[in-house]
Amino acid sequence: MKNLLLFLSLLVLITNTLYAGDVATRTDEFPQEQMKSQNKIIAKMFVEEMSRSLPQKIDKYTNFVKINNNDTTIVYTFEINTGSKSDDAVRNEDRSRMHKAVKSGICKSSLKFLEAGINISYLYISASSKADLFRFDITQNDCIKVIH
Repeated sequence: MKNLLLFLSLLVLITNTLYAGDVATRTDEFPQEQMKSQNKIIAKMFVEEMSRSLPQKIDKYTNFVKINNNDTTIVYTFEINTGSKSDDAVRNEDRSRMHKAVKSGICKSSLKFLEAGINISYLYISASSKADLFRFDITQNDCIKVIH
């Protein structure tokens, strides 16, 4: 009788241990398609909320004029008053400096979005011609060297 009770106790203990390990494994995995669907909703809600306060003056040359989402990418649109500079001159002279500053800023301010799989794009257009000047698409992978 003691052997039977010992055997049943061990069986219950082993079964519980195996079941607990199985539950932990299943809760660690989140279906990728469900995650993407959730991220689309988050991006849309964020855009709707941010749109309420536009346009916003950023500095003496830049206005934040529009925000939208394309799937799981949030696209910020800025107009730049380029003054007497031509659009081509701005593209050639300012692109690398702007890219470095934008990338650094996004990697610091939007890290939680990026880690969740929501990407960020900054589109800069000329205030006078409305032509595209630059577009910077930032993903989590772009921020690895910036953060660490």
